[in-house]
Amino acid sequence: MAGGREDADVSEATGAPEAVGAAEAAGAPEAAGAVRPAPPGTAQPPAPRTGVAALSPRYQVGAVVALAVVAVAVCAHIGAVFLHLAPSNTLTKQHGDVVDEWVFPEFEQNWKLFAPNPLQQNVSVQVRAEVSTAGGEIRTTGWYDLSAEDGRAIDGNPLPSHTQQNELRRAWDFFVASHDSDDRPVGLRGTLSESYLRRIALLRLDRDGAAGPGGVVERVQYRSRTTNVEPPPWSGEKVSDRPTVRELPWWSVSAETRGTKSGQAGQAAREGGAA
Repeated sequence: MAGGREDADVSEATGAPEAVGAAEAAGAPEAAGAVRPAPPGTAQPPAPRTGVAALSPRYQVGAVVALAVVAVAVCAHIGAVFLHLAPSNTLTKQHGDVVDEWVFPEFEQNWKLFAPNPLQQNVSVQVRAEVSTAGGEIRTTGWYDLSAEDGRAIDGNPLPSHTQQNELRRAWDFFVASHDSDDRPVGLRGTLSESYLRRIALLRLDRDGAAGPGGVVERVQYRSRTTNVEPPPWSGEKVSDRPTVRELPWWSVSAETRGTKSGQAGQAAREGGAA
């Protein structure tokens, strides 16, 4: 009996594949979720490639080159900004001009945000002009708040101009740093800062039509109004809320008016009157 049972088991084991094959030949449906075994000796298909590996070799080389160029550019930019912020060293002494050309004006960095005493004042820069009219009279305009004009141009603008953000502010900082308390220039940079401010004044006044038809701006005068930013209540710090006004002397701009619209119009009016 034992031998007969073993023969039956062997027959069942060896007959299972035959039974499966017979069922397939008879068209019997497969059970849901059943996995058909791969025929013996058949290799599994490779997994589909993704990402860069899915590209052809030519495009793979192009992608690698593009990534390398971007990586080099990023490293060079970070290095230039680092040298710009780092203390004076051999590299900055030899290549400082190249670093400044890359950093200024779009990527300028400074330490004011992390300084022990960051800027805590609102500075408003204003200008007025002395204008010679077409009739030969001299009149003085009111004060034009240039800082407020820049603020209105920036407010609500997702991509404000770098000029609107920094031209006037940097020019005024340049002037203050290169002049003493009596508004006298210190060295050549002081004279340069005055010329820079005069040009800005002429451009802004011309844009606002301050001279009027046929008028010419003869002199300009700047003033600044500095107000302390109120500290937070928890600080306990007390600061004055009274503004500090700094008024500069009148500057002649006869040389700077050449080439501006108001200067050209005024010159034409004078020539016409003389004729």
